[in-house]
Amino acid sequence: MPHSQTSAPRDSRAGVRLARGASPWLLPTVATAALSLARARRSGAAKAVAVPATALAAGMLWFFRDPEREIAPGRVISPADGVVQSIMPWKDGRTRVAIFMSPLNVHVNRAPLAGTVTSVEHVPGGFVPAFNKESENNERVVWHFDTELGDIEMIQIAGAVARRIVPYLPQGTKVEQGERIGLIRFGSRVDLYLPEGVEVAVEVGQKTVAGVTRIDRD
Repeated sequence: MPHSQTSAPRDSRAGVRLARGASPWLLPTVATAALSLARARRSGAAKAVAVPATALAAGMLWFFRDPEREIAPGRVISPADGVVQSIMPWKDGRTRVAIFMSPLNVHVNRAPLAGTVTSVEHVPGGFVPAFNKESENNERVVWHFDTELGDIEMIQIAGAVARRIVPYLPQGTKVEQGERIGLIRFGSRVDLYLPEGVEVAVEVGQKTVAGVTRIDRD
């Protein structure tokens, strides 16, 4: 039987870094905080700005963290940190596992299997909350991987706040299982489609850790 929670993330705290693609959001907030702190002693206005600006900068640094992970064994591992929102049989025999990522989760996504990126397609769309069923029509990036299990489809879906998905890899790239493949800024969702005959090892409500939680069962 699947467990209600996964094991704790195996992060190397000394290896925590910032995610690629964070600079457009991070640099302005850090610069504003640094400038307001430098002027706080001489200006009441700067002092009033310094506290919220510093808190926002600290929040951005936390959000864009990208910890090193020891990749767990297994045929298919989670591409995202978050909570399993739904597990749905698909018309073509595949099973869709949807993982909701809150703003508190690490938002760097990882390859669920080793293989070759055969397609990376950006699809314009809306920005309704990622936990909403209608989020399937949101802005998204559709990935296809050629793997030992055949074609694996993974979709990064933007949420109400996340207005930018940053793919790290182009079509034709060979990837290792657990390799970083992209970033979704702020709350969002990742859908993973398991091929027909692959049994799901997670359950709705279970916490997942990218590169650590196994999605399929032997």
